[in-house]
Amino acid sequence: MKKINKVHAATAALAAVLALSACGSQAASAPATSESLTNNTRDISEGVQADAKAVSLLPQSYKDKGELTVAMDLHYPPTTFLAEDNQTPIGLNPDIARLIAKKLDLDLKFVDTKFDTIIPGLDGNRFDFTATTMSKTEERLKVLDMIDYFKAGTSVAAAAGNPQNLTVENLCGKNIAVTQGSTGQLKRLPALNEQTCTSKGQPDINAVTLPNVQEALTQLHAKRIDGILYDTTSLGWAAKQQPDSFTIIGRVNVGSSDVTAIGIKKDSPLVPAMQAAIQSILGTPEYKDSLKTWGLESGAITDAKLN
Repeated sequence: MKKINKVHAATAALAAVLALSACGSQAASAPATSESLTNNTRDISEGVQADAKAVSLLPQSYKDKGELTVAMDLHYPPTTFLAEDNQTPIGLNPDIARLIAKKLDLDLKFVDTKFDTIIPGLDGNRFDFTATTMSKTEERLKVLDMIDYFKAGTSVAAAAGNPQNLTVENLCGKNIAVTQGSTGQLKRLPALNEQTCTSKGQPDINAVTLPNVQEALTQLHAKRIDGILYDTTSLGWAAKQQPDSFTIIGRVNVGSSDVTAIGIKKDSPLVPAMQAAIQSILGTPEYKDSLKTWGLESGAITDAKLN
């Protein structure tokens, strides 16, 4: 595999939070220490053989190029982040991307990309695909073909000990952080607001849009916001590493599916090969091992469903 491009490290001021923050479905107990996980730079695809069916579906142009480019926002443990060397992408999503490339007998190039710029980049042919815990929405499916690979979810976190006695149902009038371009911002929070506040004549939830979860955790600690609506996996990871930093108060089950998917430009000739490659990964020891490593066993699925 070719050497990956150097990706941007988290800012020094938030480095500690980055190492301890989190992203997806309810996280299970981590099988290793946080220190060993953040140093885990192994390539899970080592020894994995190419899938003949997937390779047969691969357009000749990709075979000639010999490489896939994947876009990821590398700041969301435990699904997508950087090892302590600040260069090696680690987590569930990098594992999945490496396995896809190996199944297609291609090299892999990572590009660190802000979440809300990934779809324009795919549409502009700057990347071949994304694996970044992205759920399927009507808007995304207008410009992307999406293939299921993992089941995630969304939860709300409040300050440690939940001093305001917040619940998912009583956030009306509160300042709740969401990340720019996320399903939480675009779907989950608006649906929750409509269900629990607007329809009942209560003050709206005030969405505070921030660039990433690190900034949200910082502002929650500083009491500048009342809570965070974010991926359950990431919040679960952070809660295990910093048990006294915040309290998860519940899951949000409105606004979007919990299933997350690989994203590819709409009608790309790469889609059939990608779907075959992902299907060949699900249920393999490597897929299960990656989920277990990152404490995400409950997110396993068996069907690489397209759209």
